[in-house]
Amino acid sequence: MDRSQKSEAVAGLNATFNESGVVVVTRNLGLTVAQSTELRGKMREAGASYKVAKNRLANLALKDTDYEGLSDLLTGPTALATSSDPVAAAKAAVEFAKTNDKLEIVGGSMGGQMLDEAGVKALASMPSLDELRGTIVGLVNAPATKIAQVVNAPANKLARVFGAFAASEAA
Repeated sequence: MDRSQKSEAVAGLNATFNESGVVVVTRNLGLTVAQSTELRGKMREAGASYKVAKNRLANLALKDTDYEGLSDLLTGPTALATSSDPVAAAKAAVEFAKTNDKLEIVGGSMGGQMLDEAGVKALASMPSLDELRGTIVGLVNAPATKIAQVVNAPANKLARVFGAFAASEAA
């Protein structure tokens, strides 16, 4: 890489860090190209991205962001998983690490909050933002449905009584 490519890489990483809700640092312990491609696909499906970056360039990009504390974790063959959803990158990385022992979760950060390996795994066990939205909509919608059932119940009972009375007179 020449100097201009390095500065572009640093600027791109800096923009990624400023837009991300979470950054997970992983250690690559010999992933094959096929495994790496599979991991990137799973990250994309989850709404996250996975990027291998030179540690020195990543350290430069971390300056003046909420993720400056991650510079201590960037040693050896590392890669960065990022997403705007605070759970997506952690969930995808942890799921892949469960099935493949060549990917190790080193740590991460959610905004200014540093996370160790256990913290990233705890974050991955939480429901995603879309799941939480669905739960909230269900909770808001449930009382309205119950109110409609309660309001309609007396009318249904009256209709059945009138129907039974009419049937008994006709017989």
